[in-house]
Amino acid sequence: MTEPTPATIDVVAIGNAIVDVIARSDDAFLAQHALNKGAMQLIDAATAEQLYADMGSAIETSGGSAANTLAGLAALGKNCGFIGQVNDDQLGAVFAHDIRALGVRFATAPLSGDEPTARCLILVTPDAQRTMNTFLGASQYLPATAIDADLIRSAGILYLEGYLWDPQQPRAAMRAAIAAARDAGRRVAFTLSDNFVIDRHRADFLDLIDQGLIDILFSNEGEVQSLVQIDDFDAAVAQVAAKVPVLVSTRSEKGVIAVVDGIRYEVPAAPVAQVVDTTGAGDLFAAGFLAAHIDGRGVEDCLKLGAAAAAEVISHYGARPEADLNRIRDALFG
Repeated sequence: MTEPTPATIDVVAIGNAIVDVIARSDDAFLAQHALNKGAMQLIDAATAEQLYADMGSAIETSGGSAANTLAGLAALGKNCGFIGQVNDDQLGAVFAHDIRALGVRFATAPLSGDEPTARCLILVTPDAQRTMNTFLGASQYLPATAIDADLIRSAGILYLEGYLWDPQQPRAAMRAAIAAARDAGRRVAFTLSDNFVIDRHRADFLDLIDQGLIDILFSNEGEVQSLVQIDDFDAAVAQVAAKVPVLVSTRSEKGVIAVVDGIRYEVPAAPVAQVVDTTGAGDLFAAGFLAAHIDGRGVEDCLKLGAAAAAEVISHYGARPEADLNRIRDALFG
């Protein structure tokens, strides 16, 4: 590992380049299509076409977990870059335009051919639960050659999305990115994303942790328990926190905890007048936490800004912030 030089970019993220299609639904529709409420499942092209045809009127917006986090970070004034694969098609152009319009550097060359840009069909029920049905398309073909090692070495933090660990090519790309970040003395943040991802790649994730390759690990309550296959939340947190410098775990209305160098911190959930759509809650939490962390704030402040950013995004449809996150930050910290 080389001696770190000053970072010129705050965060570079690698993730699925997805366009979200969000529509209201009800439990009967979910049952009709045999969908597991509140979960995320991968679907093929034929299923995506059928489900899209059956959905009601929808909002289409660029998404993807890591890209959503960068949207929050950019809104909070951070300098960011994104690496992700789109196709040279209409949705690919939409995604590229949207993320660049945020001020995020995005230079991954698009694919040409039969694998269209990824899309996530999100059904939101009246209780604000979101059921996500993801067609990965081109995003699962991100090659290791797409990794801009110089860009990664220039960033203070490399942020990786667990969802993208599933396909083989992006997994190799992220391993190459981790190696580049580590060689440059940079920190690596990783979000576990979903229990189904953990079930498929638990051994890989534990190996990354055991090797000391993860500096900041984001999870929710169920994910941290699933990772170490322990039903007791506190016991699961203790086991994982012993191996990572920073462990963060969100607990919905029960608030959020972080364990940093063995010390546990906890703050309540931020108030929200009405929960409309929980899509992107974890993504924006990570954005708020990392933004405060980059600013050098204490752990509790990082948790508070994360909770406030999550509260903002669940108060409306879509996984990108609509309110001014800088005003929310300033109201918190003065």
